[in-house]
Amino acid sequence: MNFFKIKTSWSNAEFIPLKLCIATAYILIGTYFHNFFRDYYIPVFIIFCITVIWSVYMWLSKMKNNS
Repeated sequence: MNFFKIKTSWSNAEFIPLKLCIATAYILIGTYFHNFFRDYYIPVFIIFCITVIWSVYMWLSKMKNNS
């Protein structure tokens, strides 16, 4: 399976959505254990969904360009 062997290069600006995606995932996990973020659950979930789609799209387009 060559899917995991394809190498891509990312600029620092392209890491922003990925880092935001990971950060919102941590916040979503934190909402399960703590009530502090309960009021912000919907906006954080929306940001998480958008950044997941954005990150996967950039990753797949980079893989397609490099192969």
